[in-house]
Amino acid sequence: MRGTPFVRTGRRVSGPAAVLLAAVLALSGCGAAGEDSSASADRGVAGAQQQKSGKAGAPAADAERPEQPRKNPTPSATHVIRTATLSVEVKDTSKAAANARATAQDAGGLVEKETTERIDGTRESSNLVLRVPQESYDEVLRELSGAGKLVSRTSAAKDVTDQVVDTDSRIATQRASVARVRKLMDRAGKLADVVTLEGELSSRQAELESLLAQQASLKDRTTLATITLDLVEPETAAEGADDDPGFADAVAGGWHAFVTMLRWLAMAVGAAAPFLGVAAVLAVLWRLLHRRRRGAKGE
Repeated sequence: MRGTPFVRTGRRVSGPAAVLLAAVLALSGCGAAGEDSSASADRGVAGAQQQKSGKAGAPAADAERPEQPRKNPTPSATHVIRTATLSVEVKDTSKAAANARATAQDAGGLVEKETTERIDGTRESSNLVLRVPQESYDEVLRELSGAGKLVSRTSAAKDVTDQVVDTDSRIATQRASVARVRKLMDRAGKLADVVTLEGELSSRQAELESLLAQQASLKDRTTLATITLDLVEPETAAEGADDDPGFADAVAGGWHAFVTMLRWLAMAVGAAAPFLGVAAVLAVLWRLLHRRRRGAKGE
Protein backbone atom coordinates (compact mmCIF):
# COMPACT_ATOMS: atom_id res chain seq x y z
CA MET A 1 0.00 0.00 0.00
CA ARG A 2 1.23 3.47 -0.81
CA GLY A 3 2.14 5.87 1.89
CA THR A 4 0.06 8.99 2.14
CA PRO A 5 1.90 12.38 2.27
CA PHE A 6 1.91 13.80 5.74
CA VAL A 7 2.97 17.32 6.76
CA ARG A 8 5.26 17.34 9.75
CA THR A 9 4.37 19.73 12.49
CA GLY A 10 5.69 20.61 15.89
CA ARG A 11 2.90 18.55 17.64
CA ARG A 12 2.88 14.81 18.11
CA VAL A 13 -0.46 13.03 17.85
CA SER A 14 -0.85 10.48 20.65
CA GLY A 15 -3.50 8.39 22.31
CA PRO A 16 -6.84 7.62 20.63
CA ALA A 17 -6.30 10.44 18.14
CA ALA A 18 -3.12 8.76 16.89
CA VAL A 19 -4.95 5.46 16.41
CA LEU A 20 -7.78 7.19 14.60
CA LEU A 21 -5.39 9.17 12.39
CA ALA A 22 -3.35 6.09 11.49
CA ALA A 23 -6.51 4.14 10.66
CA VAL A 24 -7.79 6.79 8.24
CA LEU A 25 -4.40 7.16 6.56
CA ALA A 26 -4.17 3.41 6.18
CA LEU A 27 -7.63 3.26 4.66
CA SER A 28 -6.77 6.04 2.21
CA GLY A 29 -3.60 4.17 1.22
CA CYS A 30 -5.54 0.97 0.70
CA GLY A 31 -8.07 2.87 -1.37
CA ALA A 32 -5.29 4.18 -3.62
CA ALA A 33 -3.87 0.67 -3.98
CA GLY A 34 -7.36 -0.61 -4.81
CA GLU A 35 -7.70 1.99 -7.55
CA ASP A 36 -4.37 0.91 -9.05
CA SER A 37 -5.40 -2.76 -8.96
CA SER A 38 -8.74 -1.98 -10.57
CA ALA A 39 -7.01 0.05 -13.25
CA SER A 40 -4.65 -2.90 -13.91
CA ALA A 41 -7.65 -5.22 -14.16
CA ASP A 42 -9.30 -2.89 -16.65
CA ARG A 43 -6.13 -2.85 -18.73
CA GLY A 44 -6.06 -6.69 -18.65
CA VAL A 45 -9.66 -6.91 -19.84
CA ALA A 46 -8.95 -4.41 -22.59
CA GLY A 47 -5.95 -6.49 -23.71
CA ALA A 48 -8.03 -9.64 -23.84
CA GLN A 49 -10.67 -7.88 -25.92
CA GLN A 50 -7.97 -6.72 -28.34
CA GLN A 51 -6.68 -10.29 -28.74
CA LYS A 52 -10.18 -11.62 -29.44
CA SER A 53 -10.92 -8.89 -31.94
CA GLY A 54 -7.56 -9.56 -33.62
CA LYS A 55 -8.50 -13.21 -34.21
CA ALA A 56 -11.88 -12.21 -35.67
CA GLY A 57 -10.23 -9.95 -38.23
CA ALA A 58 -8.99 -6.43 -38.82
CA PRO A 59 -12.43 -4.79 -39.21
CA ALA A 60 -13.51 -6.07 -35.80
CA ALA A 61 -10.32 -4.69 -34.23
CA ASP A 62 -10.93 -1.31 -35.82
CA ALA A 63 -14.46 -1.34 -34.46
CA GLU A 64 -13.26 -2.03 -30.92
CA ARG A 65 -10.54 0.65 -30.85
CA PRO A 66 -12.80 3.71 -30.43
CA GLU A 67 -14.38 2.12 -27.33
CA GLN A 68 -11.03 1.65 -25.57
CA PRO A 69 -10.05 4.45 -23.18
CA ARG A 70 -7.10 6.40 -24.48
CA LYS A 71 -4.84 8.36 -22.19
CA ASN A 72 -2.80 10.82 -24.19
CA PRO A 73 -1.13 13.21 -21.72
CA THR A 74 -1.21 16.76 -23.03
CA PRO A 75 2.10 18.60 -22.75
CA SER A 76 2.12 21.18 -19.99
CA ALA A 77 2.41 24.85 -20.97
CA THR A 78 5.73 26.62 -20.60
CA HIS A 79 5.87 29.25 -17.86
CA VAL A 80 8.50 31.96 -18.37
CA ILE A 81 9.29 35.13 -16.40
CA ARG A 82 10.40 37.91 -18.77
CA THR A 83 12.06 41.16 -17.69
CA ALA A 84 13.69 44.02 -19.60
CA THR A 85 15.44 47.33 -18.84
CA LEU A 86 15.56 50.22 -21.33
CA SER A 87 17.35 53.56 -21.24
CA VAL A 88 16.17 56.03 -23.90
CA GLU A 89 17.21 59.63 -24.55
CA VAL A 90 14.23 61.81 -25.54
CA LYS A 91 13.66 65.50 -26.25
CA ASP A 92 10.60 65.84 -23.99
CA THR A 93 10.44 63.54 -20.97
CA SER A 94 6.85 64.36 -20.05
CA LYS A 95 5.56 63.59 -23.54
CA ALA A 96 7.60 60.39 -23.83
CA ALA A 97 6.36 59.18 -20.42
CA ALA A 98 2.74 59.81 -21.45
CA ASN A 99 3.29 57.82 -24.66
CA ALA A 100 4.86 54.96 -22.68
CA ARG A 101 1.87 54.83 -20.33
CA ALA A 102 -0.53 54.78 -23.27
CA THR A 103 1.46 52.01 -24.97
CA ALA A 104 1.34 49.79 -21.90
CA GLN A 105 -2.37 50.39 -21.30
CA ASP A 106 -3.28 49.79 -24.96
CA ALA A 107 -1.51 46.42 -24.75
CA GLY A 108 -3.62 45.46 -21.73
CA GLY A 109 -0.94 46.24 -19.16
CA LEU A 110 -0.45 48.81 -16.42
CA VAL A 111 2.04 51.24 -14.88
CA GLU A 112 3.26 49.71 -11.64
CA LYS A 113 5.56 52.59 -10.62
CA GLU A 114 6.63 56.01 -11.95
CA THR A 115 9.23 58.49 -10.70
CA THR A 116 10.16 61.87 -12.24
CA GLU A 117 12.97 64.15 -11.11
CA ARG A 118 14.84 67.23 -12.39
CA ILE A 119 18.57 67.01 -13.13
CA ASP A 120 20.83 70.09 -12.83
CA GLY A 121 17.72 72.26 -12.74
CA THR A 122 17.50 72.24 -16.55
CA ARG A 123 16.34 68.78 -17.68
CA GLU A 124 14.09 65.99 -16.43
CA SER A 125 14.34 62.22 -16.16
CA SER A 126 11.60 59.66 -15.58
CA ASN A 127 11.67 56.04 -14.44
CA LEU A 128 8.66 53.83 -15.24
CA VAL A 129 8.00 50.20 -14.30
CA LEU A 130 5.52 48.75 -16.80
CA ARG A 131 3.67 45.41 -16.61
CA VAL A 132 2.45 44.08 -19.96
CA PRO A 133 0.99 40.72 -21.07
CA GLN A 134 3.47 38.12 -22.28
CA GLU A 135 1.98 38.02 -25.78
CA SER A 136 2.50 41.79 -26.19
CA TYR A 137 5.97 41.87 -24.60
CA ASP A 138 8.04 41.98 -27.83
CA GLU A 139 5.80 44.54 -29.54
CA VAL A 140 5.77 46.90 -26.55
CA LEU A 141 9.52 46.55 -26.10
CA ARG A 142 10.10 47.42 -29.76
CA GLU A 143 7.83 50.46 -29.58
CA LEU A 144 9.45 51.80 -26.41
CA SER A 145 12.94 51.35 -27.89
CA GLY A 146 11.96 53.56 -30.83
CA ALA A 147 10.67 56.42 -28.66
CA GLY A 148 14.03 58.21 -28.94
CA LYS A 149 17.76 57.52 -28.96
CA LEU A 150 18.32 54.07 -27.43
CA VAL A 151 21.15 54.27 -24.89
CA SER A 152 21.03 50.73 -23.44
CA ARG A 153 18.79 47.67 -23.47
CA THR A 154 18.89 44.43 -21.47
CA SER A 155 16.37 41.59 -21.37
CA ALA A 156 16.13 38.25 -19.59
CA ALA A 157 13.85 35.20 -19.59
CA LYS A 158 13.65 32.57 -16.84
CA ASP A 159 11.82 29.27 -17.29
CA VAL A 160 9.90 28.40 -14.10
CA THR A 161 7.73 25.61 -15.50
CA ASP A 162 9.13 23.03 -13.08
CA GLN A 163 8.52 25.35 -10.14
CA VAL A 164 4.92 25.99 -11.22
CA VAL A 165 4.20 22.26 -11.68
CA ASP A 166 5.79 21.42 -8.32
CA THR A 167 3.78 24.12 -6.54
CA ASP A 168 0.51 22.94 -8.11
CA SER A 169 1.26 19.36 -7.09
CA ARG A 170 2.07 20.34 -3.52
CA ILE A 171 -1.15 22.36 -3.31
CA ALA A 172 -3.23 19.36 -4.44
CA THR A 173 -1.50 17.12 -1.88
CA GLN A 174 -1.92 19.65 0.89
CA ARG A 175 -5.62 20.09 0.14
CA ALA A 176 -6.14 16.34 0.34
CA SER A 177 -4.26 16.32 3.65
CA VAL A 178 -6.48 19.06 5.04
CA ALA A 179 -9.58 17.15 3.92
CA ARG A 180 -8.40 13.99 5.71
CA VAL A 181 -7.84 15.83 8.98
CA ARG A 182 -11.32 17.35 8.75
CA LYS A 183 -12.78 13.87 8.33
CA LEU A 184 -10.91 12.77 11.45
CA MET A 185 -12.35 15.72 13.36
CA ASP A 186 -15.87 14.69 12.31
CA ARG A 187 -15.24 11.19 13.68
CA ALA A 188 -13.50 12.27 16.87
CA GLY A 189 -15.61 11.84 20.00
CA LYS A 190 -13.32 13.10 22.76
CA LEU A 191 -12.41 16.70 23.46
CA ALA A 192 -8.69 15.88 23.66
CA ASP A 193 -8.80 14.32 20.20
CA VAL A 194 -10.61 17.36 18.78
CA VAL A 195 -8.04 19.75 20.28
CA THR A 196 -5.13 17.73 18.88
CA LEU A 197 -6.67 17.49 15.42
CA GLU A 198 -7.45 21.22 15.40
CA GLY A 199 -3.75 21.90 15.87
CA GLU A 200 -2.94 19.62 12.93
CA LEU A 201 -5.59 21.29 10.79
CA SER A 202 -4.33 24.79 11.61
CA SER A 203 -0.75 23.85 10.70
CA ARG A 204 -1.76 22.24 7.41
CA GLN A 205 -4.01 25.15 6.44
CA ALA A 206 -1.14 27.58 7.08
CA GLU A 207 1.12 25.54 4.80
CA LEU A 208 -1.63 25.49 2.17
CA GLU A 209 -2.05 29.26 2.31
CA SER A 210 1.71 29.71 1.87
CA LEU A 211 1.67 27.49 -1.21
CA LEU A 212 -1.31 29.39 -2.62
CA ALA A 213 0.59 32.67 -2.17
CA GLN A 214 3.56 31.22 -4.07
CA GLN A 215 1.23 30.05 -6.81
CA ALA A 216 -0.34 33.53 -7.13
CA SER A 217 3.08 35.17 -7.29
CA LEU A 218 4.27 32.81 -10.01
CA LYS A 219 1.06 33.34 -11.98
CA ASP A 220 1.45 37.12 -11.80
CA ARG A 221 5.09 37.09 -12.92
CA THR A 222 4.51 34.60 -15.73
CA THR A 223 1.35 36.30 -16.99
CA LEU A 224 2.71 39.88 -17.03
CA ALA A 225 6.24 40.76 -18.17
CA THR A 226 8.11 43.58 -16.40
CA ILE A 227 9.73 46.43 -18.37
CA THR A 228 11.76 49.12 -16.57
CA LEU A 229 12.04 52.26 -18.72
CA ASP A 230 14.45 55.16 -18.04
CA LEU A 231 13.76 58.39 -19.96
CA VAL A 232 16.28 61.24 -19.91
CA GLU A 233 16.65 64.51 -21.80
CA PRO A 234 19.95 65.40 -23.61
CA GLU A 235 22.45 67.85 -22.15
CA THR A 236 21.68 70.81 -24.44
CA ALA A 237 23.54 73.35 -22.26
CA ALA A 238 26.78 71.39 -22.43
CA GLU A 239 26.50 71.03 -26.21
CA GLY A 240 26.01 74.82 -26.64
CA ALA A 241 29.15 75.53 -24.60
CA ASP A 242 31.28 73.58 -27.07
CA ASP A 243 30.46 75.93 -30.03
CA ASP A 244 33.22 78.31 -31.30
CA PRO A 245 32.70 82.01 -30.26
CA GLY A 246 31.85 84.57 -32.99
CA PHE A 247 32.28 88.37 -33.46
CA ALA A 248 29.11 89.11 -31.51
CA ASP A 249 30.35 86.94 -28.67
CA ALA A 250 33.66 88.84 -28.66
CA VAL A 251 31.93 92.26 -28.57
CA ALA A 252 29.65 91.09 -25.79
CA GLY A 253 32.59 89.72 -23.87
CA GLY A 254 34.58 92.99 -24.26
CA TRP A 255 31.68 95.15 -23.14
CA HIS A 256 31.12 92.87 -20.16
CA ALA A 257 34.81 93.21 -19.23
CA PHE A 258 34.66 97.05 -19.56
CA VAL A 259 31.57 97.30 -17.38
CA THR A 260 33.15 94.99 -14.85
CA MET A 261 36.28 97.19 -14.73
CA LEU A 262 34.21 100.33 -14.12
CA ARG A 263 32.38 98.57 -11.34
CA TRP A 264 35.61 97.57 -9.67
CA LEU A 265 36.99 101.16 -9.98
CA ALA A 266 33.83 102.59 -8.48
CA MET A 267 34.01 100.09 -5.65
CA ALA A 268 37.67 100.96 -5.04
CA VAL A 269 36.94 104.70 -4.97
CA GLY A 270 34.01 104.18 -2.68
CA ALA A 271 36.11 102.06 -0.33
CA ALA A 272 38.95 104.64 -0.29
CA ALA A 273 36.71 107.74 -0.03
CA PRO A 274 36.69 107.97 3.81
CA PHE A 275 40.46 107.72 3.97
CA LEU A 276 40.91 110.25 1.16
CA GLY A 277 38.61 112.72 2.95
CA VAL A 278 40.57 112.46 6.18
CA ALA A 279 43.85 112.87 4.26
CA ALA A 280 42.52 115.98 2.49
CA VAL A 281 41.47 117.58 5.79
CA LEU A 282 44.88 116.87 7.31
CA ALA A 283 46.60 118.32 4.27
CA VAL A 284 44.59 121.57 4.50
CA LEU A 285 45.31 121.92 8.22
CA TRP A 286 49.00 121.31 7.65
CA ARG A 287 49.14 124.01 4.95
CA LEU A 288 47.35 126.50 7.21
CA LEU A 289 49.73 125.83 10.07
CA HIS A 290 52.69 126.08 7.75
CA ARG A 291 51.55 129.51 6.47
CA ARG A 292 51.04 130.83 9.98
CA ARG A 293 54.50 129.78 10.97
CA ARG A 294 55.95 131.53 7.94
CA GLY A 295 54.01 134.70 8.73
CA ALA A 296 55.23 134.66 12.33
CA LYS A 297 58.83 134.30 11.24
CA GLY A 298 58.50 137.23 8.72
CA GLU A 299 57.25 139.55 11.40
